[in-house]
Amino acid sequence: QVQLVESGGGLVQAGGSLRLSCAASGRTFSNFIMAWFRQAPEKERESVARISGSGDSTRYADSVKGRFTISRDNAKNTVYLQMNSLKPEDTGVYYCASGRFYYSDPARYDYWGQGTQVTVSS
Repeated sequence: QVQLVESGGGLVQAGGSLRLSCAASGRTFSNFIMAWFRQAPEKERESVARISGSGDSTRYADSVKGRFTISRDNAKNTVYLQMNSLKPEDTGVYYCASGRFYYSDPARYDYWGQGTQVTVSS
């Protein structure tokens, strides 16, 4: 059974920073794509960033390029999302996900964390 546990969300003012973490257990971590998604109220879940198993390839949504950085530590079975210059429109529940395919479509991901709330005040 795969478990993903996110942490690091919270309330921050616009322009501030947060670092999300997602600890994984139950599978060979380095074999799988890891991704961050977010969902705002009454909106669909959207891809934020994803990273290859080795960590040498990353992709970002246009809305977060230059502000967010995804990384992973395979020795610790953990993926991170460093979020800088946060904007109110970044508010939402952030989920980490694990999958076998390097896609932005959430349907391609097999396992999900419970989510962590990020709220950016103006």
